[in-house]
Amino acid sequence: MEKRNNVTEFIFWGLSQNLEVEEVCFVVFSFFYMVILLGNLLIMLTVYMGNLFKFPMYFFLNYLSFVDICYSSVTAPKMIVDLLAKSKTISYVGCMLQLFGVHFFGCTEIFILTVMAYDRYVAICKPLHYTTIMDRNRCNKMLLGTWIGGFLHSIIQVALVVQLPFCGPNEIDHYFCDVHPVLKLACTDTYIVGVVVTANSGTIALGSFVILIISYTVILVSLRKHSAEGRRKALSTCGSHIAVVIIFFGPCTFMYMRPDTTFSEDKMVAVFYTIITPMLNPLIYTLRNAEVKNAMKRLWGRKVFSEANDK
Repeated sequence: MEKRNNVTEFIFWGLSQNLEVEEVCFVVFSFFYMVILLGNLLIMLTVYMGNLFKFPMYFFLNYLSFVDICYSSVTAPKMIVDLLAKSKTISYVGCMLQLFGVHFFGCTEIFILTVMAYDRYVAICKPLHYTTIMDRNRCNKMLLGTWIGGFLHSIIQVALVVQLPFCGPNEIDHYFCDVHPVLKLACTDTYIVGVVVTANSGTIALGSFVILIISYTVILVSLRKHSAEGRRKALSTCGSHIAVVIIFFGPCTFMYMRPDTTFSEDKMVAVFYTIITPMLNPLIYTLRNAEVKNAMKRLWGRKVFSEANDK
């Protein structure tokens, strides 16, 4: 059947239909987005100025912060502007680009978190071989792999959507273009596409989550052989990563590890992984990581970090 596409733009319903609620959300999410930009830029600047690139953990942390900025920037600015707009529209091409960006940076972040877990596993379980295994060349290849993996995933998602006909309703009950809400508007049966989309996203989310669980289980078991001080340092480092994994994978699993259906809670869950998680990442890594705090102290000369270290 020949593809019919009479839709040139989509209309978002946004977070709320209440004007007062939208005004409050505008202030709140503008502040959140500013924190995302400043917090992650501070992490990147600290890693760069503190010459921490030579440590694989901070090498990947730097790119995690970069991906967080890009990931939130795909949806947050448009959502914030729309909160004060009477008509929340996006062009068809803009919608497809947004869908691509969300899945590209979201999937890349999943892979970076998985690589960071592997780095912690090698550092704790194979400390004598750490510098050999996690050399710069291998780190660069692993980083390249995360970008390629994210690109392939997002291309598949977009390719599944763009071949569908859109000829009728164009209102999306969301604040950005994501696969499930857009599939509901297609003028054809999307069951097969929905299954492929779920299998694609679900395999990546579940597979990465299982790898992370196994990695940290092995790490926790191996810590029994370490001294009390060694366990404390290892748990402090891994604790921040585990916290990030939980707050990122929880919402992602709810959204993508299910059939092609939408729920009223989807928008609030999406806010969590597109806005809240990128905002919390720099706070978690800064507050729980002594080396990052020390680097910031050296760079910015602020006593607050030394006070936190003494506690």
